Amino acid sequence: MGIETDDIDPAAFLEDVEMRVGTIRSVAEFPEARKDVYKLEVDFGTEVRQSAAGLTDNYTRDELEGRQVLAVVNLGTVTIAGFESQCLVTGVDDDNGDVVHLQPEREVPDGTRLY
Repeated sequence: MGIETDDIDPAAFLEDVEMRVGTIRSVAEFPEARKDVYKLEVDFGTEVRQSAAGLTDNYTRDELEGRQVLAVVNLGTVTIAGFESQCLVTGVDDDNGDVVHLQPEREVPDGTRLY
């Protein structure tokens, strides 16, 4: 694996992309979606946002509820099968190509911004 992308201005990245830590408050099945995803409600301290997240292969609903996640909060709203996804919960693929969500290594206040 090589990293083959051009460098960008760090200040521009932090101005353009707003990533914050939030706590998952509820997790629901989403059978209407074409892909296997959950409906999440994520608490960012000052507001709660919804997200459709493909975490079903590695996590049960009970495992996710109460966990902190790192999410992009300024991408606008995407409608998926009638559900408004208002933030993007970040993740990486494991060895099987299933999503592992990203979280701080210790608890931080909801709404904390990545820098």
